[in-house]
Amino acid sequence: MRLSIGDLALAIALLIAQVSVYSAQDTSVRAKQTYARAIELESKGNQPAALALLWEAAGLAPADPEIQNALGEALERIGALDAAIAAYRAALQPDPQFPRASNNLILALVKAGKGEEAVQRARDRVAQAPNDPDRYFTLGLAQSEQNIEEAMKSFRRALEIDPRHALARYNLALALDRSDRAAEAIEEMKKTLALDPRAETHYRLGVMYSRQGEFDAAIRELKAAIDRDPRSADAHAARGAVFRARSDWENAERELRQAIAIHADSATYYTLAQILQQRGDTIGATAAIAEAERLRHRREQDQQASVLTSVGTAKFDDGDLAGALELFRRAVAGSGQYAPAYYQMGRTLQRLGREQEAKDAFARAAALNPSLAAPK
Repeated sequence: MRLSIGDLALAIALLIAQVSVYSAQDTSVRAKQTYARAIELESKGNQPAALALLWEAAGLAPADPEIQNALGEALERIGALDAAIAAYRAALQPDPQFPRASNNLILALVKAGKGEEAVQRARDRVAQAPNDPDRYFTLGLAQSEQNIEEAMKSFRRALEIDPRHALARYNLALALDRSDRAAEAIEEMKKTLALDPRAETHYRLGVMYSRQGEFDAAIRELKAAIDRDPRSADAHAARGAVFRARSDWENAERELRQAIAIHADSATYYTLAQILQQRGDTIGATAAIAEAERLRHRREQDQQASVLTSVGTAKFDDGDLAGALELFRRAVAGSGQYAPAYYQMGRTLQRLGREQEAKDAFARAAALNPSLAAPK
C-alpha cells in the first residue's frame, strides 16, 4: 500500500500537532513544579532562591495569573517595582478580576510614585462593588500617599460597612498617626487589638506609645509583640530604642543584640554602636559601625544586582539571550554573592549551548544558595 503525498502531509501535520501538545503539557508541568518549589522555599524564608525559581516558572507559564502574581510579590519585596508592576499586569491579562493581583498592582503603583493611576484603578473597583469593604480599604491605601484625609474617609467607609474590618482600622490608626493625631491613633490601634491581637499590631502600638514618651506602655506592648512572634527583630530593636531613651544601656544592648541575631541590618548595628559608645566600649562601637557599613554596602550591591537580574530575565524571556547574559554578568560583577544572578546566567548559557559554562554558573549559584540546584 502506497501513501499519497497528501496522506504523508496529513500524517506529518498530525505528528507535529501531537508533539506540540506534549511539549505544551511538559512545559505546563515544569512550570507548576517549579512554582511549587518556589513557594516551598519562600515559606522557609529562602527568598533569593524562591525569586529565581519564580522567574523561571513565569517564563514557562507567562499566562498563569497565580505564578505571575507570586513573581510580582517577590520582586516587590526586593524593591524592583517596575518589574513587579509588569508581573501584576501580566497576571491580570488572563483574569482581569483577579482580586489579589489587582490589589497588588494598585499598591505597587503607589510605591512607584504612580498614585493617580493607582487611585483611579481603586475607584473603578469600588464602583463595580460599592458595598465591598475590601475595595474601600484598598482605595484608602491608594489615597494614603495622595490625600491622607481622603484615605481616612475610605477606611472609615470600609468600617461602616464592616465594623470588624481589622485591616481598615489598623490603617486608619496609621493614617491618624501620620497626621499627628496621636491620641486618636492609639485609641484606634487599641480597637484593632480587640479585633485581631497579632504581633504587628502590638508592635505598632508600642512604637506609638514610645513616641509619646509613654515608655512603660511601650515596653509592655513590644513585649506582647515578642511573645506572639519571638522572631520579630523589629520589636526587639524597638524595645532597645525605648531602653536607650531611658538610658538603660544594659537592656538596650541586650534587645539590640537579640534583634541582630534574628536579622542583622545596618540600622540596628548603628544604634548598637551608639549604645556601646555610651557604655564606654569604644572597641565594640567601632566594630559595630564597621559591620553596619559592610551590611549597608552589601545591601546596595544586592539591590543593584537584583534589578539587573530582573531586567536580564525579561530579556531572556523575550529571546534576547546575548542581552540577558550581559546583564547577568554585570549583576555578578557588582555582587558576587547574589546567587539568583548566577542561576539565571546558567539558564542563559544552557540555552546558548555553552554547557560547561552553564554548569559552572549553576555550581556557583548552588554554592551560594544550596536550594538553587541546576534545572533538570
